[in-house]
Amino acid sequence: MPGEPIPSSTDRCSIARTLEAVGDRWTLLILRDLFRGVRRFERLHGDLGIARNLLTDRLRRLEDAGVVQRVPYQERPVRHEYRLTAKGRDLSPALVALMAWGDRWCAEDGPPTLLIHDACHGPVEHAVRCPTCDEAVAAQHIRSRPGPGHHARATGAVR
Repeated sequence: MPGEPIPSSTDRCSIARTLEAVGDRWTLLILRDLFRGVRRFERLHGDLGIARNLLTDRLRRLEDAGVVQRVPYQERPVRHEYRLTAKGRDLSPALVALMAWGDRWCAEDGPPTLLIHDACHGPVEHAVRCPTCDEAVAAQHIRSRPGPGHHARATGAVR
């Protein structure tokens, strides 16, 4: 029904469910490094300065969530690297949005890293666009309404 309020229940909230999978500081920084091409445990450990047990735990969680895939790169001894899956690569816009926010509100001397398009070397920007009219949409012009998963979850039809 139009105008029906969206429930605040976390079991029906995509943001809450996403945060369960990738919502802590270390996991987001691991994802940042994976997007930068850092794939091996030792390099991740060295770059992040994270405790080994925390890194192991976060990588295992990302693997269990289907965000990364552990792939052998050496046979003797067997060693693995972590590669983003399609599900993991789909997190790129969210990380770009977080980075843009940090560049605007937390980087007093300007952005510490610039993202560029590899084909033309132009700067990458994060934008929310309407696919119907192809217009940029500012936050004050975004509304919400119940989606298809709203009723299915409420009736228990979706796992």
